[in-house]
Amino acid sequence: MKRNSRRSLTMIAATALALTVAACGGGGSAGGGGGEKLTFLSWSGEEIMAPVVADFEAKHPDIDVEVSYAPPVAEYIQALQTRVLSGTAPDVFVIAAENKTNLIEGKHVVDLSGEPWMSAIPEFNKKTYGKDGAVYGASTSTWGAGVAYNKELLAKVGAKTVPATWEEFLDLCRKLKAAGVKPYLEDLSQMPTIVSSFVGAHNAAQDFTMDQKIFSGTTSFEKEWTKPLTEFNKLYAEGLGDANAVGLTSDQVFDEFANGRVAMITSGPWNVAPLKKAAPDMQFAIAPVPAAPGGEPFLAGAASPGYAINAKSDKVNQAKTFIEYLVSQEGVQKFQKLSNDITVTKDYQPVLDPSLKSIVKDVRAGNVYLPMIAWTRSEDVLNVEAVAQIQQMVKGTVTPQEAAAALDRKLASS
Repeated sequence: MKRNSRRSLTMIAATALALTVAACGGGGSAGGGGGEKLTFLSWSGEEIMAPVVADFEAKHPDIDVEVSYAPPVAEYIQALQTRVLSGTAPDVFVIAAENKTNLIEGKHVVDLSGEPWMSAIPEFNKKTYGKDGAVYGASTSTWGAGVAYNKELLAKVGAKTVPATWEEFLDLCRKLKAAGVKPYLEDLSQMPTIVSSFVGAHNAAQDFTMDQKIFSGTTSFEKEWTKPLTEFNKLYAEGLGDANAVGLTSDQVFDEFANGRVAMITSGPWNVAPLKKAAPDMQFAIAPVPAAPGGEPFLAGAASPGYAINAKSDKVNQAKTFIEYLVSQEGVQKFQKLSNDITVTKDYQPVLDPSLKSIVKDVRAGNVYLPMIAWTRSEDVLNVEAVAQIQQMVKGTVTPQEAAAALDRKLASS
């Protein structure tokens, strides 16, 4: 989900140009209000964030929010990095799993822990974007990804839901394939959801100590990741997953599912509203990723990216006013209705779509795992390496053990 931070100057220039073209003002007004300008780089799209910003501006006419948009994940991370390094970072931006270490250790973000409105945010979310008692991101939701399934297509082979175990899931895929239904598709340009969930369950079985032991040198990626990768790779070794998905974007995977051409994809709350719009007659739901042998069903996920303040901003007070609104009951409600996020702030309980019923409890409890959150250093280069190795693995050019061992080499050299 992250790309290598060492990009060419050409890429940096291109990103900066694209970001300039994408910029627009709060509520789509090109910053045309009469208030003092506050700049904001949004992770969420304009269709979600523009109405939220417009509502804030209506309540605070003295602040005019000028919004730029960059889509997650890789493009956003690169866009923000470019602006931070060039000294043109906005007053407010998003801190995510993929850039939190660089932003915090580089002292690019303001500590928000003393703000009274941070009390609405759960400890799980504050801990995710905190260090040594400080908190650098106001994260108002938690995301969890599982397996979205088309109920009509599963019914063709007598299945009512996604099985609870991995072997049963593989058997379901075999039955679907035999019936002429494409079983499963996943965007492989980022860390696969199933890999994250398998490793997360394995970590949970070790009382959540696995990553600390890897990074302290008492165990290794090869020892801990080979088995999860081997199980995941069965999808591709048997031709149940599509190795050509290496070249697909998440939007293309979504379109295949929305058009009924594949029975199951990995997905989360962000796809519920788009699916209902694209395929209003589809009956679908989202289930936890089935349990790998010796594990439990689990979810890939993390505290959602949080709102952060540029440490070099000369409008810190206005930035805090903006984030206070985004964290408030009113702001969270406005955002949640547009995004369908599983928000977790203490003073607002959203009404969630029934398709999320089987994952909500674990998401709210923080029973989710994302390697880039758990890794204690070099998460950017490790993630790039992991994605590249997994892509090679599903194509059959490296073994699961070789892919895991490559992470150990990358960690040692980073």
